[in-house]
Amino acid sequence: DAIIVVENIHRRMELGEPRLLAAYRGTRQVGFAVIATTIVLVAVFIPITFLEGDIGRLFTEFAVAIASAVIFSGLTALTLSPMLASKLLNPAKQASNNASSQNGVTQWIDQRFERIKSAYERTLRASLNHSGLALIILVGLSVVSGLLFTHLPKEYIPSEDRGVFYLMIKGPEGTSFDYIQPHVAEVEKRLQPFIESGEFKRMLMRVPGSFGNTAVFNDARGTVILSDWGQRKPIDYYLEQARKLTADIPGVRVSAVMRQAFGGAEGKPLQIVLGGGSFAELANWRDIILSKAAENPKLQALDHNYKETQPQLNIVVNNDQARQLGVSVAAINSTLQTFLGSRRVTTFVENGEEYDVLLESEKALKRSVADIDNLFVRSARSNQLIPLSSLVTVQESADAANLNHYNRLRSITIEANLADGYALGDALDYMENLIRTHTQAQIDYTGTSLDYKRQGYGVYLIFVMALLVVFLVLAAQFENLVHPLVILLTVPLAMSGALLALQLTGQSLNIYSQIGLIILVGLSTKNGILIVEFINQLRDEGLAFTDAIIEASGKRLRPIVMTVLATVMGAVPLVLPSGAGAETRLVIGIVIIAGVSLASLLTLYIVPMMYQLLARNTQSPHATSLALEKQLQQHSQAI
Repeated sequence: DAIIVVENIHRRMELGEPRLLAAYRGTRQVGFAVIATTIVLVAVFIPITFLEGDIGRLFTEFAVAIASAVIFSGLTALTLSPMLASKLLNPAKQASNNASSQNGVTQWIDQRFERIKSAYERTLRASLNHSGLALIILVGLSVVSGLLFTHLPKEYIPSEDRGVFYLMIKGPEGTSFDYIQPHVAEVEKRLQPFIESGEFKRMLMRVPGSFGNTAVFNDARGTVILSDWGQRKPIDYYLEQARKLTADIPGVRVSAVMRQAFGGAEGKPLQIVLGGGSFAELANWRDIILSKAAENPKLQALDHNYKETQPQLNIVVNNDQARQLGVSVAAINSTLQTFLGSRRVTTFVENGEEYDVLLESEKALKRSVADIDNLFVRSARSNQLIPLSSLVTVQESADAANLNHYNRLRSITIEANLADGYALGDALDYMENLIRTHTQAQIDYTGTSLDYKRQGYGVYLIFVMALLVVFLVLAAQFENLVHPLVILLTVPLAMSGALLALQLTGQSLNIYSQIGLIILVGLSTKNGILIVEFINQLRDEGLAFTDAIIEASGKRLRPIVMTVLATVMGAVPLVLPSGAGAETRLVIGIVIIAGVSLASLLTLYIVPMMYQLLARNTQSPHATSLALEKQLQQHSQAI
């Protein structure tokens, strides 16, 4: 905004106007454009505040901060900048001493820019003779944008190096702490060289993997904290190394997963839920899907949460036999509890402290099911010891440890890691196609996959809302529908540049790039507003239609180039791939730099050409007031 105002003041000074007059007239001349661009940018960010969930909490603050900065920028450009320009800028020198007053760099830049401006005006005049070409270009770029949008990989958020990853270690169902602990020690041993080299700052292992009290001891979890970014390789390298080094450890499965952003799940990114039917049907569908999905090498570490491998002992009491021998079910239960677990039988006090007395058997006496045959229970009737094997029947079986439900339906969740470069959206599309083709299961999502599905449609709606709000705001300011339409035609230009840059750099459509595209709606319209508003002013002053287009475009070339350079240079730090959060900054930076650059280049020709096609019979919002002012002047002169 300040560039636009100060450049126009400087241009009027170069034409010979005094400082104060140039500051007043120059600011007034571009004031409408500055106000329009400020309102448009604020209007673009308003719909972002309607996003829900984690994304809403993040980008609502972002939208409010940027909108506030834009408002203050506009106010400063219209107040402080003109005042400083009237005090600090030098008025125009006479042509005789102008060259001597300029330094060599300034003179060289001015000369080159005048040549560029002359060449631009000549090519623009020739382009206006073929204005229909603008429609072909717009349609072509819109088609390209649509194709790029459908073919770009889609995901919730880009993989981000957060300096931490997790090791999920899983043993056979029903295994004990004594079984899993040496396997965890082996995992730690194989990754120890990274600790010694200083690439891992810390490695923490926990057995079992869950917090608090648990009856499950067949899993463990490791937390690996990496060193600072400058002292190590990217996190993808260590994930791959951890998977390779632990792949051949027998008896356990080790998965290395990255920490998710926004406080998301720590599990695998692909988590799709099969629902409906009985668990037997779901298990059959699960087996079909897993066998088909295993053919896709981009899906790694496929797993599910319904494993019929939990060993169980079902002890059936012969009630008639127990009743005849005078043995109660409570006595049988107490005996089994003492043998298989532990039982508190009394307490004792020592030095004022009370202690529990727990009765339990030695581990060596309960290694197999046959050891239950060595138990005896006392008869309440005869006070004799009765072999427990004569009272109970032991049945061995295996079943799932948990019967999961999701949205009130029986469910099985299938999860997987994704190979490098394989987007979550593509993986979900692949799995959905498999499930619909080979099963009758209902499909749902959880974890990161649920976030991706839930937020994707919301962002697209916000994008449409941003376009609609900007159009309505421009229509209210220009007091017609044609000028806003001409200005908004710059949006497909920016979209095509941004999407093409994402394709060429191997990036994806994610929440950050989508927010960047929404920002482009406001940034790309700025140049169109400058050109259209200046054309309207020259037409109001009586200049011919075509001459007004060419002269306005030529005079607005310099501030457009300056503001584009300022925007691009301001976004350059975003694309420097170093440090924390580089992956997310990179995406936004690519979108802004490529979108603004291509849109600005094409806007210089497309907007004037479309203005000639559509706006010949339109008037500016100032036309009525100017006509009234002329009538008043004529009336005053007549009097």
